[in-house]
Parts: sequence; structure tokens; C-alpha cells
Amino acid sequence: MQTIYLLVPGACLAGAMIAGLLGWKVGRRVAHTAAILGVAIAFGLSAFVVLPDVLAGHHFNGAVYTWAVSGGIPLEVGFLIDPLTVLMMVVVTFVSLMVHIYTVGYMHEDPGYQRFFSYIALFTFFMLMLVMSNNFLQLFFGWEGVGVCSYLLIGFWFTRPTATYAQLKAFLVNRVGDFGFLLGIAAIYLYFGTLDYGAVFAIAPQVAAKTMQVFPGVAWSAMTVICILLFIGAMGKSAQVPLHVWLPDSMEGPTPISALIHAATMVTAGVFMVARMSPLFELSETALSVVLVIGALTAFLMALVGIVQNDIKRVVAYSTLSQLGYMMVALGASAYAAGIFHLMTHAFFKALLFLGAGSVIIAMHHEQDMRKMGGLGKHMPITCFTTWVGSLALAGIPPFAGFFSKDMIIEAVHHSKLPGSGLAYAAVLAGVFITAFYSFRMLFLTFYGKPRMDHHTAEHLQESPWVVTLPLMLLAIPSIVAGVIGLKPLVFGEYFGAAIKVAPAHDVLRKLGEEFHGLGPFIAHGLQSAPFLLAMAGIGLAWLFYIRYPEAPELVRMRLKHVHTVLMNKYYVDDFNEFVFARGARRLGQMLWRVGDVRFIDGFAVNGTARVIGWVALAVRRIQTGYVYHYAFAMILGLFLLMTFFLHV
Repeated sequence: MQTIYLLVPGACLAGAMIAGLLGWKVGRRVAHTAAILGVAIAFGLSAFVVLPDVLAGHHFNGAVYTWAVSGGIPLEVGFLIDPLTVLMMVVVTFVSLMVHIYTVGYMHEDPGYQRFFSYIALFTFFMLMLVMSNNFLQLFFGWEGVGVCSYLLIGFWFTRPTATYAQLKAFLVNRVGDFGFLLGIAAIYLYFGTLDYGAVFAIAPQVAAKTMQVFPGVAWSAMTVICILLFIGAMGKSAQVPLHVWLPDSMEGPTPISALIHAATMVTAGVFMVARMSPLFELSETALSVVLVIGALTAFLMALVGIVQNDIKRVVAYSTLSQLGYMMVALGASAYAAGIFHLMTHAFFKALLFLGAGSVIIAMHHEQDMRKMGGLGKHMPITCFTTWVGSLALAGIPPFAGFFSKDMIIEAVHHSKLPGSGLAYAAVLAGVFITAFYSFRMLFLTFYGKPRMDHHTAEHLQESPWVVTLPLMLLAIPSIVAGVIGLKPLVFGEYFGAAIKVAPAHDVLRKLGEEFHGLGPFIAHGLQSAPFLLAMAGIGLAWLFYIRYPEAPELVRMRLKHVHTVLMNKYYVDDFNEFVFARGARRLGQMLWRVGDVRFIDGFAVNGTARVIGWVALAVRRIQTGYVYHYAFAMILGLFLLMTFFLHV
């Protein structure tokens, strides 16, 4: 089986290398075939070989290759294949395969066609290395690898200044999170003496009693500091407030990569990492509360911003931010299984919504403003239907997948006793109404109402080709059935087993499991619950505003213009970052240049040395008079000094 494990990421890497290194020579068809085949092999092995093997109880944890040994630390490629890993492998490879197929239609006219396939296949390779790792070193390798690929893909259209700005923004914001993550890994080695997951988790209860002094005289729990540092890394990758600002701007990349980043790679890395580190986080209630509150703020605040967006891709992007907040809330409430369950269902319907938005953009000749759309449903029936499926799943309407996972998170938070759980419950409950409203606002503005595009675009509207619509239909299937299939084994069953550890005092899902009596009663209860009623209210309000009374949104905007301005400016977080950090860094750089470079290095060290030498030379030059008696006097004086100080009788 070790060969199979190596083949899963290796097939993606091989496809990336063929498309990237030989794409210019072998042509487009061979390049995309190699990349798609590599990911298809990875998906086939994950879903039909590794998953059944793991379900049969065969887990693996060990090194497969040693890079080097440095200072007693083995630098290894090691795999941990357990239920959590294999679930991520299947989700990542399936969504990536759909994106690869979709890319054939979406990017067929782009001059960087082969390069794009190389990047997305490489992206999948790094994500697989991340989720399959059994040690922190390999985890960091995959962590930084997906960061590099996201940088390349967000700025794929590098001739656009906005794309270059967005990729730099993503790079810099993620460096902030990654610095905390690296400090957390360093602290783990300092206190545990190893980077292997199994050894760290075994020693963790002993380290939980230790303290460290972050500030002199103030003792902090070592486990709390380690977990918060690791979570800072997750905040960067999974775009949690305040390190969320890069994700909406990542829409500057082509739509396929938006789907890949937002659905199955990169942003889910932070969620996966926190779930994998559950044996550590369970030993620090402070860290769990931090995760809970940050996730709640992200879920609520980012959903509000999604209401006012007019770019179809940005609506879905802010939806991703909000849903990532839901996942973090679940992790903070120790409902790790519910968080991973929502990660899985979200991957399907979010990829569906992004690819559906891309299909619309193709039909609209790359127009993304929803105010210039309308009435597309009759021209694009497949895209419209699949977007309905994605929107219903996102809004949490039964029996679509999002209903089961989101409802479990809300119930878990409601039963949590951790500090901050009350705030989190209010935030995620309010988020249900907002999510349903902006989801169906997008749906109604795009596919219904009067056409608002120009005459030329209206005349040429048609459904996208099969390479675009096929992935939409394939993603619609799990968006409908994944919740029904996965609820009992993933949340209430023993699927995860020892892969996730929950302290008995924090086990809210066990309490909910005692009240679970099957899918029928669960759905019946959900139809009477506050989340379902709030979701229906959000859909109803969207229908009133954008179908029945289309003039109402403008009246509301005028009445709440100050709130609208704040939301349109995204709470002025970007402005704050620009004024404080970006401008502050530039001013600091200018000061260091003027003081350090111009005055000290150039003025004192370089030019100052030259001036001193010039002064010395000018003074010494006066000695060279050309008169013999001056030189004789100097010789006599020198001889006198020599005899006085060096000759002893």
C-alpha cells in the first residue's frame, strides 16, 4: 500500500511536470490530458483503493523516505493514512478533477493554457502532501507549497495590475499567519523534542502542565501558546478575521482557481490542521475559545459584506469566508467531526457555485457585474438548475447537503459551555438568515427578472459547452446527497475513531447523538427549528426585493446609506492596513534609507572614510616640502625618539 500512497500525490506531480516542463513542446491536448489523467488517477486510488482499505481498519503511520538527519531531527516524508486523511484525499482529488475538466472549456483561448494546468495539478500535489503528512515538517512543506501555488494562480494574468496587487496581498497576509505557524512548530520541537504527530500527541498531557513566559513575569500555559500560534497559521490560510483580506481579492485569478482555492485546497488547510491537532487543542480551553470567537466573528461579519457585493464571484467569495467561519466555530466548540463534515459538503456546493458563476461569465463575455445580467435562466437551463442546487445547499434547506452540516454546527455551539459560545451561537444563527438572503439575491439577479445586458450580449446568450456543464452536474449530485449519506457515520458514528480526540467535558456531539433517532426525525426537527425558519425568511426577503419589488433595495440603501457605505468599504480594514501597515512600512523604509543608508552608510561610512583619508592626506602632504634640511631634521628627530624609547642602558 505504500506504493499506492506515493502514487496518489505522485500522479498529480507527474501531470504538473509534463504540462509545465513539456507543455510548450507536446501541445495543449497532451498537456491537459496529462494533468487531468494524473488527478483522475489520484482520485481513483483515493476513492476506490485507499478509502475501502481504511474502512476495513487498515491504517498506516510511518516514514516512506528520509531526506536527511540534522541535529538529531529526522527530516522525513511520512504518511498518516487514517479516516480523516482519506476523507480529505477523496474530497480534494474529486473537486480538483472537476476543476481540471472545467478548465478545458474555460481557459481554451488563454495563451497560458499549459502553464495553468501545470499550476493547478501542482496545487493538488501540495494539498495532498499536506493532508497525508504524519509530521510537522512535511505539513509545513505542503502548507508553504499551496501558498506558492496560490500566489502563482491568483496573479496568473500578470499583465493586470489588479492581479499583481492581489497576489502580493495574498502572499504578504499569509506570511503573517505562517510566521505564527512556524513559531508554533518551533515551540512544539522545544517542548516535545520531536516533530512526529504520534509522539507529540502521546506526550501532550505532560506538556499541558508546563508554562512559559511570553512576557517577563507573566506565566502562560505552554499548550495554550502553542495552539494559538498554530491557529494564527490557520487564520492566514483559512482567511479568518483579521487575516481574511486576501481572499476576496483572489477573485482576480481565473474562475477555475477560485473554485479550487475556495472549495478544496488552501482555505480548508487551516480547518484540517486544527482538526488534526485536536489532541493539543483539547488541552487548552483558552485556545478553543479563541478559535470559537474568531470563527463566529468571521461567519457573521463576512456574511454581511456579501449582501452588498455586485460582482458575482465576490458574492461567492464572501460566502466562503462566512462558511469557513462556521467550520472554525465547530472546531472551537470541539465539534471537530461536524466541522470536517461541513468542510466536505461545502467543498461540493461551493465548487458548484464558483463554476456556475464561471459559466455565467463565459455567456456574458466576461462580464461579472450582476446588475448587468438578469433573465439568464431561460438561456442557460443547466447552469441555472445547478446554481439552484448550490444555493439551496448553501442556504441550508433540507435535504440538500448544507442543511445537515450547518445545522449540526449550530446545535453543537448551542450545547457548548465554553467561554464565547453564547456570542458564537448568536452569530451563526444570524448568519443563516444573511446567507440565505445573499445566496438568492445572486440567483435572482442573475437568472430572473428583466435582462439588463447590452443588445449584443443578449443576442448571443447560450448554454456553456459540455466540458463546463458536465462538472456542474457531477458536483450537483454530492451537493444533494452528501449530507444524507455522511451525517450518521461522520457525525454520530465511529468513522473518525482515534483520528480526532475530544475531551469528555467538551463532547457536545455525543450529547446530540443521544437525541439522534434517524434521518427522518432529524429532518422533521430541522423543519421546525430556528435555522430553517431564518433561512426561509432570507429567501423570501430576497424574492421580495429582487423579483416582486425590485425598487425596494434602492430605498433600503438610501435609508441605511451609512451602514451600506461601511459594508461596501469592508469595514475599512483594507484602508486601515494600507494606512498603518503599508504606509507605515514605506515610511519606516524611507526613514531607514535616509538615516541608515544616506547618512550613516553613504555619508559616514563610505564618504566619511574618504573625507578622513583626504584630510589626513592633505595634512601629511605638507610634510613633503622638498627641502633637504627638513628631511635631515626629521631623521635626527626620529633617531632621537628611537634611542629614547627603545634603547635601554
